[in-house]
Amino acid sequence: MVPAAQFPHWGWAALLLSAPVVFWSAWPFHRAAAVNARHLASTMDTLVSLGVLAAFAFSACQLLLGPMMTAHVHAGMAEHALYFETAAVVVTFLLLGRYLEANAKQKAGSALKALLNLGAKEATVLRDGAEMRIPAEQLVPGDEFVVRPGEKIAADGYVVQGRSAVDASLITGESVPVEVAVGDTVTGATLNTSGRLLVRATRVGSETTLAQMGRLVSQAQAGKAPIARLADRISSVFVPIVLAVAAITFVLWMTYDGGPRATYTAAVTVLVIACPCALGLATPMALLAGTGRASQLGILIKGPQILEDTRHVDTILLDKTGTVTTGRLAVTGITAFGRRTEAEVLALAGAVEAGSEHPIAKAVVEAARAAGPLPQLTDFHSAPGGGVRGTAVPGGGTPLALAAGRTGWLEANGIVPAAEERAAFARQQGGGATAIWLALDGETAGILSLRDTVKDGSAAAVKRLKELDLRPVLPTGDNAAAAARVAAEVGIAAQDVYADVLPEDKVAAVRQLQDAGRTVAMVGDGVNDAAAQAQADLGIAMGSGTGVAIEAADITVMGSDLGQVVQAIELSRRTLGTIKANLFWAFAYNTLGIPVAALGLLDPMIAGAAMAASPVLVVANSLRLRRSGR
Repeated sequence: MVPAAQFPHWGWAALLLSAPVVFWSAWPFHRAAAVNARHLASTMDTLVSLGVLAAFAFSACQLLLGPMMTAHVHAGMAEHALYFETAAVVVTFLLLGRYLEANAKQKAGSALKALLNLGAKEATVLRDGAEMRIPAEQLVPGDEFVVRPGEKIAADGYVVQGRSAVDASLITGESVPVEVAVGDTVTGATLNTSGRLLVRATRVGSETTLAQMGRLVSQAQAGKAPIARLADRISSVFVPIVLAVAAITFVLWMTYDGGPRATYTAAVTVLVIACPCALGLATPMALLAGTGRASQLGILIKGPQILEDTRHVDTILLDKTGTVTTGRLAVTGITAFGRRTEAEVLALAGAVEAGSEHPIAKAVVEAARAAGPLPQLTDFHSAPGGGVRGTAVPGGGTPLALAAGRTGWLEANGIVPAAEERAAFARQQGGGATAIWLALDGETAGILSLRDTVKDGSAAAVKRLKELDLRPVLPTGDNAAAAARVAAEVGIAAQDVYADVLPEDKVAAVRQLQDAGRTVAMVGDGVNDAAAQAQADLGIAMGSGTGVAIEAADITVMGSDLGQVVQAIELSRRTLGTIKANLFWAFAYNTLGIPVAALGLLDPMIAGAAMAASPVLVVANSLRLRRSGR
């Protein structure tokens, strides 16, 4: 490589030193090229193999078969006519690029490894009233285990005893610990920061939220984005064209120049500079870095195709309760009818709502339990978005058929409120409250009014959504007055509010917007949103949620902050933008060098260095995603 350092017969030393690199170190390239050739196909490995072998064969021919060139070599090589070092350096650069790729994959995948290592290794389980330390994987649903301050929660479940603050930042990305008490759900791998908790396991092992997160991240990183398939198609055309250009370069140089050395050098340089090694890294590197960073932020992207979906979304539906608002409703008023008292209405409503997971039901049950014990309930039945019903036996007396929910739910069960009762219901809703009916034995017994509060970051998140050219829409099963109050607080236009909608109405709303030419995303946090998420072009699940919600969604935000939804969309779009930039440089960088090489203005070794520099550029560009969201 350095003429001043060359010694007599150095060409033979170069041949011996470069041969193991060309034939052993570069064997993976040659093998891949041969396999593709058997199928009459060509890939980037074809270019690498041909370029390296051509440079080596060219030099060997000069050394072994050209007496005049050989004598010139012995004379000290005043003119550099051998390219053994070029073949060796090209392979070295390529292997360096693959090493950097593997290293970058390891770093990008470290987020997933860290995620899967978050879980507690042991649990203190209660067996026959005694505490027993067992491996966390031996827990079964129904086991009750103790979580002391400073310990990780071993499985998903709910608190049966105690009160504490739980740090869920490693799962949800939210830095503020959440207060939990009896009845509240907790997620495995989160950290108990203060009080002692007794937790009953509901999901263990591969069914926990943490395990689901791990599977989703693995699927996303192993998948292939549609844009990568485009790169494959381009590559299948690009390689034959490069081979044709190299052949034409050889013929033209042989015809018009007459020098075998210049002819062979130009043709080999075309092969070397045309090899966009970065093409193989462009999509997987950005995907690994983007999904890895997303998992650190508590955002799960189900598959690489989701990245392209986020680019086209122009309308986003935000479920109100639990998404835009806190979802922590509180009973603010009770109206009793007939001979019933407010205390009876509250207790019976709490009894029938105890079997439901809906935020309204939780608020009613919490208020009822605070006032006293609840009657036992049997024959429980729930209709998403409608209401609940069951049979209660208060104080061991006569069984009562209970029904609680919306007006439509009562009417579906054959219960028709009187005109004055409807007027009282309308007054409650007109004041911006959420109102539900309670009926006993086929007759209305009372009305419960509840109010919700908007989350602190919801208004800012809606503003950021608008800045991303997304139109926010608010569908809710709540009444029009309550929906309008929330919409006004967060900055959603009045015409973009859908009130009093059932789950099937949300699906219809999504379909209506799609029929109007809009590309729709649906954000929700429960089973009643799953159908609309499945219908939408992009489904986003909020919170640790249910398995149904996570399964139906394309993106799962493990926290409860609407700002994380914005963050998920921004990161998805940034990842897609990085993939596009990588693909552009992978092709443009090398394509621009082809005519320069064909004119004989580029040394093969410099071409190899330039070609091998493109993967480094792609890797560096992709790793910038690991700093996104900071």
